[in-house]
Amino acid sequence: MDVCLCAVLQALLVLALLALALVVLIAHVSAGMVNQTSRDQERYFLTPGGEKNPFPSLSDPHSRELSVVVPSYNEEFRLPVMMEEAMAYLEKRQKENPSFTYEVIIVDDGSRDRTTEVALGYTKKYGADKVRVLTLVKNRGKGAAVHMGTLSSRGRLVLMADADGATKFADIEKVEAGLRNLSPKPENMAISCGSRAHLEKESVAQRSLFRTFLMYGFHFLVWFFCVKGIKDTQCGFKLFTREAALRTFSSLHVERWAFDVELLYVAQRLKIPVAEVAVNWTEIEGKSHCSRLFHRSKLVPFWSWLQMGKDLVFIRLRYITGAWRLEPLRKTQ
Repeated sequence: MDVCLCAVLQALLVLALLALALVVLIAHVSAGMVNQTSRDQERYFLTPGGEKNPFPSLSDPHSRELSVVVPSYNEEFRLPVMMEEAMAYLEKRQKENPSFTYEVIIVDDGSRDRTTEVALGYTKKYGADKVRVLTLVKNRGKGAAVHMGTLSSRGRLVLMADADGATKFADIEKVEAGLRNLSPKPENMAISCGSRAHLEKESVAQRSLFRTFLMYGFHFLVWFFCVKGIKDTQCGFKLFTREAALRTFSSLHVERWAFDVELLYVAQRLKIPVAEVAVNWTEIEGKSHCSRLFHRSKLVPFWSWLQMGKDLVFIRLRYITGAWRLEPLRKTQ
């Protein structure tokens, strides 16, 4: 009897090892790199007069104090609300402090609606020096949209902000304070993340037991495989120094929802200091570019959880096996 039990256990162990080897092999073989090359029409922005001008490069010296990158997918109705709030804040700040300069880069991630036309309305209103529109030829995901917009930015600081306006734009002052309080900043690299973790108790009270279980399971997987010490990796309100943006975004591979996790995983691997700052956040109705993980998601939660779990495991395995590597340091000029 003991011999049979031992044989069964050995067989199960062998099967488990084979399954693990298969997962590692699949993760390694299926690894890919974010396509950082732009198609011809993605390399230019339009002036109010309809002329094409080339986007600059993130590796160029900064020429603005702040760049705001807004990934947008089918956001023709919600984008104006966010932009009106953001532009009112930015214009007021510039009026009070003329040395403050900024740009907003709206990245249309292959939308099927009038997102680009709506965005270009702000270029006509404020000028292409303040509002630029980058239209991707096809939908590639939020990670790719933020990536492409960041690579085309001019700011000393780069803020990513969701097009739905769920976070009050004035909270940029909170993440700026978080960035200033980080010390030391090696090679002037630092990141400040907006966080909704302080709202978790309230959201748990409004969520079913099953979704709450999935949410905590997701947090555990993020902590176990990728990111330590950050409670909310998915909030779409993050501020980077230009040096940190160049160092992290040049190493990214994930194009869709899990890019936030990989971004922070890369930052921690590179020992870039990261602050987490509480921000105001409101659930916005409508189709969001970034799925609200476990916040009234319209996706089937269990299958979504499995997909997310797979992505997290694959991020870690691909770096461990060397399928993905951190890019060497490139300094801004």
